Amino acid sequence: MTTMLEVAKRAGVSKATVSRVLSGNGYVSQETKDRVFQAIEESGYRPNLLARNLATRRTQTLGLVVTNTLYHGVYFSELLFHAARMTEEKGRQLILADGKHSAAEEREAIQYLLDMRCDAIIIYPRFLSVEEMDNIIQKHEQPIMVLNRRLRKNSSHCVWSDHKASCQAAVSQLIDMGHRDIAFITGSLDSPTGIERLSGYKDALAQHHIPLNDALIVEGKWNPESGALGVSTLLSRGETFTALVASNDDMAIGAVKQLHDSGVATPGQVSVIGFDDVSIAPYIIPSLSSVRIPVTEMIKEIISRLIFMLDGGDFTLQQTFSGELILRDSVIAGPHV
Repeated sequence: MTTMLEVAKRAGVSKATVSRVLSGNGYVSQETKDRVFQAIEESGYRPNLLARNLATRRTQTLGLVVTNTLYHGVYFSELLFHAARMTEEKGRQLILADGKHSAAEEREAIQYLLDMRCDAIIIYPRFLSVEEMDNIIQKHEQPIMVLNRRLRKNSSHCVWSDHKASCQAAVSQLIDMGHRDIAFITGSLDSPTGIERLSGYKDALAQHHIPLNDALIVEGKWNPESGALGVSTLLSRGETFTALVASNDDMAIGAVKQLHDSGVATPGQVSVIGFDDVSIAPYIIPSLSSVRIPVTEMIKEIISRLIFMLDGGDFTLQQTFSGELILRDSVIAGPHV
């Protein structure tokens, strides 16, 4: 195995110079760097990462905790793609830890990344409470940022979208377009996002003085099958509705398919809106109207903040990202225009 000393001899420099080039600490001329990297390539030398990490106190890694209930579906694949791409752009490696099925397991995943000496950690929580995450952030030196949840004590350590306001705006748009009987398929109601979007639906109805009809609400599980089942349940209740909002695009796509199979035309008889504006939304028939949550921008912001913190900076601001309703073919005017 090639050693650092052999690389130094091949490059005509000292071992200390090779160390400075690899760690990025201290000034080394570009000419010398080029010679060192050429010697590394020619010799096949691989640095001892553990030794380098102990010396520099950096692993050049960012950790990401996500519960595995999000792995199945288009939304998570887009989230992970953007997180990995932006981490790579910052010259770092992304390490994924599974938060599994409980707050305790989410805490274990965070501790695993801390034990792995990740330079910083991103949490996309489902089970941990706001209070628990605030405590975790305050207990540890490594920068920790929370994605998609609003914190109380550490507001600069979170980047989030106001799902309640976004849903309220989407439902209000349907009402303005002449719809009054609007059905709603919730997400899982053990999910803060699911609860917030349901709350936004109810607030929009109240804002426009439309009585809440609980029979027009069914619970989904974020997947297409539950969207289809939700439509079957609504139709079996004999309820009349001219519009339907699903808490994510997967369920909306399942809902459109079940409406079609049940002889109900979209958008001719029922307009449909989803959430997240996944990449396939414009390409189904009819093209799906959806509330776009700016996941790319949120991840870019959160990674930029972590890198800034690692470089000694600090944030005191809190940033909210707003959703935007993208209207496509699945929505038309209702009967009360």
